[in-house]
Amino acid sequence: MAANDRLHNPTTDKLFETILALRSVEECYMFFEDLCTVKELGDMAQRLKAARMLLDGKTYEQIVRSVEISTATISRINRCIQYGTGGYELMLGRIDGKEDQQAEA
Repeated sequence: MAANDRLHNPTTDKLFETILALRSVEECYMFFEDLCTVKELGDMAQRLKAARMLLDGKTYEQIVRSVEISTATISRINRCIQYGTGGYELMLGRIDGKEDQQAEA
């Protein structure tokens, strides 16, 4: 499924182009610490961890205990996984492959 057309605009395009220009984890820390609050960054990291756990078959209860995230947020993430654009699966699959390659090196 394609990304939501309502999100497509020149300002959002520029944001994503900027993110794609980041070259290291350290640059990501520098940019996102300026762009987001500590809470916003933490929330995004928690959502990614919860998505990974859902894809790994963990229950809501296991995720709540591990990630300290609400069941409402887990439900939203699960809806995105079930009916969304596939972004979680794409990116988590991509970094899983990268982690596998690093382990082999």
